[in-house]
Parts: sequence; structure tokens; C-alpha cells
Amino acid sequence: MDGFWVSTFHIPASFMKRILLRLCLPAVLSMAFFCAQAWAMEILSTAFEPGGDIPRPYTCDGDDKSPPLVFRDVPPMAKSLALVMEDPDAPDPRAPRMVWVHWLLFNLPPDIGFLPEGLRLLPSGAGQGLNDWRRTGYGGPCPPIGRHRYVFRLYALDIRLEKLREPARPELMRAMQGHILEQAVLIGRYGRR
Repeated sequence: MDGFWVSTFHIPASFMKRILLRLCLPAVLSMAFFCAQAWAMEILSTAFEPGGDIPRPYTCDGDDKSPPLVFRDVPPMAKSLALVMEDPDAPDPRAPRMVWVHWLLFNLPPDIGFLPEGLRLLPSGAGQGLNDWRRTGYGGPCPPIGRHRYVFRLYALDIRLEKLREPARPELMRAMQGHILEQAVLIGRYGRR
């Protein structure tokens, strides 16, 4: 007979399965959610807190050098990383009309871990795209009015983007489509006095 005997009672296997599902499934789902959160990819900076002010040296009012960035918990199956820095508040945060691209990097090694302050030399095989000043490289925060958000988006990709040379943001986003394993966001703020 299929089932379990407890003392003198027989409990059918189908009933036991339903009980186990009701007891165990929530615990399994909670653990899966916790694990996904615990190992979610992150991008941080040692120069400013998430949501905090970007220091002057990393802006057009200072040295206009890129901030130091740290990458954590990149998925092990990633083949490359891409980084996009953009200002969604251009030109005026009270009436934004466009997203201004400040920096595009692609084919970063997935195990790189960090980018140093004032990045000059790219890792082997990495490339830079065109920002909205129509040049490659970092262009720091330089808002014409108000206090803007600057969004650093890190993408873990399941491929390397071999055919790109100096893409603008739309071309980079098209090349990444269908290949994004995970993404992480860091937001800094800056306003000129």
C-alpha cells in the first residue's frame, strides 16, 4: 500500500505530498530569494555613497577624472562587462528632455573587480564608446542648471562584443540585447553652485 503508517493510521502518499509542499515550498522560495539577494551584482564607489554627492574632482568643475569604481558578485558565467554612465535629468531636472551619456565602456574582463580613479589605460581587449560630447572617454558631471542624478549602470554579459569599435549608446544597447545576465546601478548626484 502506498503511504505511511503512523501508529494505527494510514496516511496516503498524496496527502503527505500536499502537506510537505505546504510546509517546505515557502521555506525553499524564501531561501532562493535570500540567495538571489545575497549574491546580486553590485557597483560601488569609494569616492561617494550610493545616492550621495559626487565630489568635485570627478566633475567638470574639478579635474574631470573618473571616480574609482568597485564591482562585486559578478555572475560566474559572465564573459564581459559593460558600463554606461548617464544623466537622465538633462538639461533641467525640473523638466528633463533627454538622457545625456557621459561614459561608455565595454568588453571589460568579468574578473576585473574595480576601475581606478582617473582611468587612462583600459584593460586588454576593452573598448570605449562615444559619449554625447562625441568623444571617447569619461566626461564628468557638468549640469547647466539644478542638481542632477548620474547613473552608473554595470552590465554582466554572456558574450564579448567583438564587432564594436566606438559605439554610441544606442548601438551598444542593441549589441547587448538578449545577452544581459545581470545589471547593477549606482547613482551619484551633483549640482553646480
